[in-house]
Amino acid sequence: MEIEQTVMVQCPYCAETFEVLVDCSIGHQEYIEDCEVCCRPVTLVIDVAEDGVVSVQTRGEDV
Repeated sequence: MEIEQTVMVQCPYCAETFEVLVDCSIGHQEYIEDCEVCCRPVTLVIDVAEDGVVSVQTRGEDV
């Protein structure tokens, strides 16, 4: 299993995609990162399964 993995996510505001770097050693994480395109704050909810599969959900402030 990789320690870090780059994942493409979609901004809930401008619908553009941008990359986030995920630390795969942490099973569940939640943090805010600004969209690289529109600069609005996006909440990232990241889960890493036992087999290393990464799932990322994005939320805006209005959700």
